[in-house]
Amino acid sequence: MTVHERVAAARQHLRDAGLSTSEAELGARLLAEHALGWNSTRLIADGRDAEPPEFAARFDALVTRRAAREPLAYIVGTREFWGLTLEVTPEVLIPRVETELIVEAALDLHPDRHGPLAVADICTGSGCIAIALVHERPAWTVLATDISESALTVAGRNARRHGVDDRIRFVQADLLDRIDGPFDLIVANPPYVRVGDRRGLQPEVREEPEVALYGGPDGVETIERFVRQVPGRLKPGGSFIFEFGFGQDIEIETIIASSALTLVDVRRDLQGIARTAITKLG
Repeated sequence: MTVHERVAAARQHLRDAGLSTSEAELGARLLAEHALGWNSTRLIADGRDAEPPEFAARFDALVTRRAAREPLAYIVGTREFWGLTLEVTPEVLIPRVETELIVEAALDLHPDRHGPLAVADICTGSGCIAIALVHERPAWTVLATDISESALTVAGRNARRHGVDDRIRFVQADLLDRIDGPFDLIVANPPYVRVGDRRGLQPEVREEPEVALYGGPDGVETIERFVRQVPGRLKPGGSFIFEFGFGQDIEIETIIASSALTLVDVRRDLQGIARTAITKLG
């Protein structure tokens, strides 16, 4: 059997397991590249050749895990975010393209590549936001916190992987508890999924750490607590940028209106869904 034939069979197996056509295509291809140690160019070029010895056993084991709806990123151990390859494990939330809106907004607010800035990245998880920010802004320093010590371990490895660990300090904390500041900018992708929505989530999402997913019965309880903490940790005129869930934009506006923060903008993803709030102090 050729490599392409083996991948085609895996693609069909994943579709039969309930994955969409696009998910099955992506999964079969990435798992093949992972099992072979090839990039996509080589898979295209050499995939018509007979499969290497032991490839079938390794590849089929990975496909079986994906068919059982284990997240693809956890199987291959990496996910790309802002053009950077990051390690991901079951201890961290899998970085998503929607979260890049936070990075985009922060860079737009502070376009000077060489101006220093004190930043806090709360609920850092894999460290994706903090690492992307200091990668783009060499003079920035970030205090990155997470309630999970295991997540911070992964984030630390990612920072070292990209050579930015000298500009990110990782601290275990629940939101901003025991974090003094003040900061020019606070960014966060906090938990915001409603606890009652668990059964409706994709099986893959349910495999991600609950502490990073669920924001209380209404989904916004964690954000409400966060918004109360932020003004005391920001410098005058400082900004707070954070992600929130589908359909929560009206609730978020109400929460911000009752705080010392001012809502400056709401950014939407490629589907037009409101995802990211940009606020300022004063």
